[in-house]
Amino acid sequence: MRVIDNQGLETPEQRLGARLSRRSSAEVLQDRLMQQESANLEEAFTHLRDSGALVEAAGIIVAARRRFIIGLGKSAGYAALIAADLQTSLSRVTLIDGASVRPVDVLAEVGDSDALVAFSFRRYREDTIRIVREFATAGGHVVLITDTEHNPAADSAEQVVVVPTASESYADSATAVAAASLILSTLVTASAKGARRRMETRSHIAERLGLYHHQEGHL
Repeated sequence: MRVIDNQGLETPEQRLGARLSRRSSAEVLQDRLMQQESANLEEAFTHLRDSGALVEAAGIIVAARRRFIIGLGKSAGYAALIAADLQTSLSRVTLIDGASVRPVDVLAEVGDSDALVAFSFRRYREDTIRIVREFATAGGHVVLITDTEHNPAADSAEQVVVVPTASESYADSATAVAAASLILSTLVTASAKGARRRMETRSHIAERLGLYHHQEGHL
């Protein structure tokens, strides 16, 4: 498979022109996308296994008294995903969404027992970079999930988790990012004290509130 220049094409329109300009049937394009996604995922797993970054990141999150999650732009989806998973097994997990929870309010109270999980992918949001730096300066521990160790916020992070996002699409791949987030949240849950009890309590509450559809005969 040919190598995709993931860093040379900064904007979606540049990637659209470079990768999808040639005429292809839907089936051919689909195969190209699937092959690249498979290769990207394999590369990500190999790198993450060898680096031990996810294991180290999980340790930081578990050890923290309070955990904050942030991602802006497209990365907001990644942040919401891992926040939802971590909130089922851990207490004091807060998604910084800029509305109900603002960065300035969090940064005003950061302590050395707090951790921030920050998602930052190209074209690297300046506000995310500044928030990471301020959080670290205040004494907090930062886990940065990004696509390159050269991310401007990497110097302020205690642990950098690099996830490749090469793609045949006009959009950078989210496949490995989602997979890495799942593995990280699972590692955290497996190590967190009281995770099972918390999950059981939430399930009982959800059942009493009737939050989810129940169909007889189905698990």
